[in-house]
Amino acid sequence: MASILQLQCAVCGQIFAPDAVRYTCPDCGAAGTLDVLYDYAALAASISRDAITASRESSMWRYRPLLPIGAEAVVPPLQVGWTPLYDAPRLAADLGVRQAWAKDDGKNPTGSLKDRASALVVARAMEQGIRVVSTASTGNAAAALAGVSASVGMTPVIFVPATAPEAKIAQLLVYGATVVLIEDTYDVAFDLCTEMCELEGWYCRNTGMNPFTIEGKKTVAFEIAEQLGWQVPDVVFVSVGDGNIIGGVHKGFVDLHQLGWIERIPRLIGVQAEGSSPLVRAWEQGIAGQDMQSVVTDTIADSIAAGLPRDRVKALRAVRQTNGAFFAVSDEAILQSIPKVARLTGVFAEPSAAAVYAGARRAVELGVVSPDESIVLLLTGNGLKDVRRAQQAVGQALRVKPDLAAIRQALRPLEET
Repeated sequence: MASILQLQCAVCGQIFAPDAVRYTCPDCGAAGTLDVLYDYAALAASISRDAITASRESSMWRYRPLLPIGAEAVVPPLQVGWTPLYDAPRLAADLGVRQAWAKDDGKNPTGSLKDRASALVVARAMEQGIRVVSTASTGNAAAALAGVSASVGMTPVIFVPATAPEAKIAQLLVYGATVVLIEDTYDVAFDLCTEMCELEGWYCRNTGMNPFTIEGKKTVAFEIAEQLGWQVPDVVFVSVGDGNIIGGVHKGFVDLHQLGWIERIPRLIGVQAEGSSPLVRAWEQGIAGQDMQSVVTDTIADSIAAGLPRDRVKALRAVRQTNGAFFAVSDEAILQSIPKVARLTGVFAEPSAAAVYAGARRAVELGVVSPDESIVLLLTGNGLKDVRRAQQAVGQALRVKPDLAAIRQALRPLEET
């Protein structure tokens, strides 16, 4: 395994021994999320990218030597990761860029990228003999934890805002999770979950707070690099709520760069919904993550709704250190992006995932991304997660009488286009 050298606070830079702190920096509080640091020289001497490429493991565990899990530890059996990266020439032409790919993480077992974090957190919990894992979520992280836990016989306790889509809540119950519906926002559910974990001694998977969520999510960056022959794109677009995914993408590329496996780190562009865009504002105004204040959220993209992003420091760092950007897009643009992405790539993405298309279009229009550049749209969740929103974005099916004349009459407008 990748031996953890140290943990480091993303705010004050304070260094901790691997077992000295469990979640966040004791001096910086919730904003002080921790980076997991490795001995890259030792890693480079023990594993090569050619060995990774030769692996027959078709999941995130092909990168096990680069992950903080013991060599003898049991990992969940679900096939998480190694999701397809589709070359999308029609998407590239539509956006006006040289080349575009769509990374379909909706192919994960519970339909979202967040399976990556849950797989690693559950593996670490089992390694430590912990039987109860808990999280707060608007749906996807909860489903990920519920599904991965079910695969190993663990029953998680999950705190979810009562406004979460019914399909996502049903998914949790199907997996046998203990679901607590909180009649308030995600941020309130997050704090209540954290307090209960402290009181009951549960292992908390909460996004950002647990430093190992990023270690699971970083594997998507490993895959993008490997699937492109270790030649990274110019820009990666990531939808952003709590900031943990874009932080994970950044960490993955940083790990590969430190190992000498890639020549550069792509620019990272974060996309938020206008009704939940505190990171956009902080980036535009030069505000430090630890100084951000909570905002009221109002967006259809529930998976990226966060009034005070929990991994805000790392999210801002990811964009600032790569000379990237943050963009806010309207709910209307997000809805329109669902069929756009589907028709240009064949991938059905939920609202929060499809938002990256609207962000990419805006970035190209403003000249932040040039026509000679290559991009990846990271599609983080499957459209079946929120079919109701997809229905809002498309027209009606043709309803006809059961005879060929009626069908031909109904189809005539198509022939004229």
